[in-house]
Amino acid sequence: MFPILHALAIFVSDLFKSRSRLEVENLFLRHQLNVALRQAPTRFRMRDIDRLLLVWMVRLWPNLLGVVLVVKPETVLRWHRAGFRAFWRWKSRNRAGRPRIDRDLRDLIRRMSRENPLWGAPRIHGELLMLGIEVAQSTVSKYMIRGGKPPSQSWKTFLRNHAEAIAAIDMCVVPTVTFDRLFAFLVLGHGRRQLLWFEVTRYPTAEWLARQITEAFPWASAPAYLVRDNDRAYGHVFIALFQAMGTRDRPHPRTPSP
Repeated sequence: MFPILHALAIFVSDLFKSRSRLEVENLFLRHQLNVALRQAPTRFRMRDIDRLLLVWMVRLWPNLLGVVLVVKPETVLRWHRAGFRAFWRWKSRNRAGRPRIDRDLRDLIRRMSRENPLWGAPRIHGELLMLGIEVAQSTVSKYMIRGGKPPSQSWKTFLRNHAEAIAAIDMCVVPTVTFDRLFAFLVLGHGRRQLLWFEVTRYPTAEWLARQITEAFPWASAPAYLVRDNDRAYGHVFIALFQAMGTRDRPHPRTPSP
């Protein structure tokens, strides 16, 4: 923390100096730095506070990246990207949700469902309650063993049979150097795994998303099936447009809406 306070104090004091005085001091300090670098080891050991100060100053004044001497400019950019990832990982950490159950309880549920194939989730849930084990019925259903073949074609079979008529859309966050967020909208054709459309915006409204769909798919080439997640950005305008184009909307059930 002290190096940052010291740098801020020097910055405030420099505001009251003349331009010629600052240029002379800059030249004098550069010469001292060059002398120190000639005698310095090949690799510096910098503290985290020093990295933070360099990244912060380069973010405020991007032109300073061209005068970095103690490390390579690519190193400062790598620190910047690492800090950006750490910031959004901390912000998007899992703060809620159901607590995980013990492994022994999961094994017990699977054993009961394996040895009693005619028992459903309500029956196993009732037996666990009589044993004094408090667990939700939905949790029992989640860890039960599913026997037999699925009654309909699997997702892999569906993709193989209808790949040419399926399109998938998604939005991803694109970070910028200034810690801003842009939203990239992608349209992918499953037939040849080809990127059909790509666009970036700051504010992904339902009207904007619907307009991108009309650009990616003219009315004569609309896909038969659309695979997407349950993002709330896909509003009623977007869904109504695909229904009018004759496309069957298929939100993925395992992707919760944010």
